[in-house]
Amino acid sequence: MVVITTSEPRRPVRKARAACAIFRNERTSNTMREQQQAVQLARMRSIATGLLLLMAVVFIVSRLLERDYPYLSYLTAFAEAAMVGALADWFAVTALFRSPFGIPVPHTAVIPKNKDRIGQSFANFLEHNFMTRDVLGEELQAVDFASIIARWLKHPENSALVARQLANAVPGLLRMFGEDPDIGRFLREWTNATLKNIKVGPLLAEAINVLIANRHHRTLFDHFIGIAANAVEQNQDTIRQKIYESSPRWMPKAVDDRYFDGMLLGLQELLYELSRDDSEWRHRFQAAMEELADNLRHSPDYEERAAGIAADILRHPAFAGYLANIGGDIKQRLLLDVESDDSLLAAKLDTALQALGDTLLHDEAVRARLNRWLAAFTTDSIVARRTDIADLVARVIRKWDGDTIARKLELQVGKDLQYIRINGTLVGGLVGLLLHVVSLLF
Repeated sequence: MVVITTSEPRRPVRKARAACAIFRNERTSNTMREQQQAVQLARMRSIATGLLLLMAVVFIVSRLLERDYPYLSYLTAFAEAAMVGALADWFAVTALFRSPFGIPVPHTAVIPKNKDRIGQSFANFLEHNFMTRDVLGEELQAVDFASIIARWLKHPENSALVARQLANAVPGLLRMFGEDPDIGRFLREWTNATLKNIKVGPLLAEAINVLIANRHHRTLFDHFIGIAANAVEQNQDTIRQKIYESSPRWMPKAVDDRYFDGMLLGLQELLYELSRDDSEWRHRFQAAMEELADNLRHSPDYEERAAGIAADILRHPAFAGYLANIGGDIKQRLLLDVESDDSLLAAKLDTALQALGDTLLHDEAVRARLNRWLAAFTTDSIVARRTDIADLVARVIRKWDGDTIARKLELQVGKDLQYIRINGTLVGGLVGLLLHVVSLLF
């Protein structure tokens, strides 16, 4: 019976909740940023509009008092022209995003009406002025990717996060490889094709040479002697019985016992002689191992026989079942490990990532090679797909409705555009004042 406890959410649920939390945090961040932009836009719009209203008040007051105070004509001219400039620039700025007062005046609501053309133009500008090999190569060469990665990985919480994410990806990969028939067939075909190209003889020869170089062949020889000694020790009664059965009936058992004792002593002396470090048999065993390695490496006949044995083993149903059992056991152990909070795999990955970060920080040559590779890879990837990226930008903008793109752009640049209204008010006033002075002179 499978019992599912509800004291703690299952891992898929926790993953889903974590993803939702990230999405909510990102959406909340975007909303807060847009709210801040809206507040800044409203403040600058109030300043520009307030300046227009101030000029209107100044114009009315100075015009009323101008008969009594003729010099106020200069202020009247300034305020009058300032209002004209402010209204003209208000109309120009507003016409970018919408029709003023909702009246469909020609050539207003420029951005909503032309968003597709603007999006395509922006995408083309981005493609041909930013995503070029020269621009990207120059910019990316100055970025020390390796140091950034290394310093980031040196923080335990970061390396633990990456290790956990990598470990969490293991169950999905295992299920994909184990349950998808197409992937399973591909892996079998790839494995068979790979094994056919492997030279079994030289591979075995290299393994034997490694054993000899590390003196592991002596351990193997001692193991064989130990097996033989244990076999003799544990089967004395069976050997004695076989001697009784093979002896003539008239042979006294005392003779058989003496024969057994002599044979047992001879075997023990032989095994002791074999186990000595300076034993001739030990040297012969090493020579035989070296000869076998040489034959496996250079003899076509040995290679053919070794390949045949390997092929027979791989084709044998028992071997396939053995591999399947091992694979299933490994898969189950990995799944159980990954699902646990103290995952050994995640811990090993965490240690490896921290070691990678430490190596990158202290090895300048490795950092330089990694930076060159990352810069070249990123540049080639972006340049090769810059048309697709530009098309993506254009498609996204086409999907937006006119009001949405107008609102987004106004939030981004509307605050700065209010300075046009302010400057138009002041410059218009100065121009009006200058024209008034010129008219008085002539």
